[in-house]
Amino acid sequence: MAASCVALLALCLVLPLLLLGGWKRWRRGRAARHVVVVVLGDVGRSPRMQYHALSLAKRGFSVTFLGFCNSKPHDELLQSDRIQIVRLTELQSLAVGPRVLQYGVKVVFQAVHLLWKLMWTEPAAYIFLQNPPGLPSIAVCRLVGCLCGSKLVIDWHNYGYSIMGLVHSPSHPLVLLAKWYEKLFGRLSHLNLCVTNAMREDLAENWHIRAVTMYDKPASFFKETPLDLQHQLFMKLGRTLSPFRACSGPVDPAMERTAFTERDAQSGMVTRLHGRPALLVSSTSWTEDEDFSLLLAALEKFEQLTLDGDNLPSLVCVITGKGPLKEHYSRLLGHKHFQHIQVCTPWLEAEDYPLLLGSADLGVCLHKSSSGLDLPMKVVDMFGCCLPVCAVNFKCLHELVKHEENGLVFEDSEELAAQLQMLFSDFPDPAVKLNQLRKNLRESEQLRWDKSWEQTVLPFLMDM
Repeated sequence: MAASCVALLALCLVLPLLLLGGWKRWRRGRAARHVVVVVLGDVGRSPRMQYHALSLAKRGFSVTFLGFCNSKPHDELLQSDRIQIVRLTELQSLAVGPRVLQYGVKVVFQAVHLLWKLMWTEPAAYIFLQNPPGLPSIAVCRLVGCLCGSKLVIDWHNYGYSIMGLVHSPSHPLVLLAKWYEKLFGRLSHLNLCVTNAMREDLAENWHIRAVTMYDKPASFFKETPLDLQHQLFMKLGRTLSPFRACSGPVDPAMERTAFTERDAQSGMVTRLHGRPALLVSSTSWTEDEDFSLLLAALEKFEQLTLDGDNLPSLVCVITGKGPLKEHYSRLLGHKHFQHIQVCTPWLEAEDYPLLLGSADLGVCLHKSSSGLDLPMKVVDMFGCCLPVCAVNFKCLHELVKHEENGLVFEDSEELAAQLQMLFSDFPDPAVKLNQLRKNLRESEQLRWDKSWEQTVLPFLMDM
């Protein structure tokens, strides 16, 4: 009797899915070209998937973008009449019970919720999925693909199990389960994209997954910021962030001044201030794979060099992003008493972030891949803005940062401090090495995202 009840319950659950899937298969042949893009994370903090959606829309596909809506995506995405963003509900961690139980409840909720959203979405020819996180989204998207006739494209940014291994030990049951899951279900996709050749080789050798390398490329809106737009940005940021405000008001009331620029209200001409501070930018998701103690230690050394009489500028350090470790590092920053360095940690609007990168003097990247196989997209965006970068070294960084050609690579805080001293010596003039790196970036032929996507992804979609 119990077995019959279980079978009846299973039939009641599965039959509607089969009927709905059959109906969607019938409709898919009549529908316009449609793609679903899935991120089991914040849409606004998933730039690569936003670029996929924009590229698909520009080539005539209608796009449904499923993800959490915690921060604002780029305006170009919001303004496209071919892209619809569908909000996924994010279940916060339970406050009771063992951690394994909390995680299990969260995964089950996400699986059911994502399945429901996908089954009631317009029939799609393709499902583009970001991994990580892939648990439970890979299995759910593959199931929907089987039911509805959609082809699954997985974009491998990293491995979910390796990120979990930063919190738990590599031998933890959850980590081992996540690794088995990714390896099994990752093979069921129709097309796999990845971000480095090292990851492509690892997927082939250890996971038996064939992938196509598509390097991250900057979107067209990552470029050097004209001086007048820099001034507007500094004025805007100065309303809430004191490091961007002028130390003293202009003598001439017709002048409008920030910490870096001044504008003649009559002529509208913007000039850089003599003796302005250097502007250093680092963007982060405040996770375990970025050790900001390296930057803090380097800034302390830089401060000491300034106090000892080295000809170094004052420094404004902007660390932008959201994430779980932000409060921890904010507390550490609160205990520092710099005299020549100001640090702020804002979350910037999507439109302001490229403008800030295009206005800065130097970028710093502390991303150290959990797998050693992915590359920091933040550096790609900085290079698009012709912004020289100091980046902490790891296994495949050489695929992006060429030491002393388009940036500098460091191993520890002492080496980073030495690089800051060299680059900012006698700033802003001559700053020979800093200017040479920027010149190299300007002269290099930057392949932009649209062209790269057209060469890498589009041919596969046309053949699938």
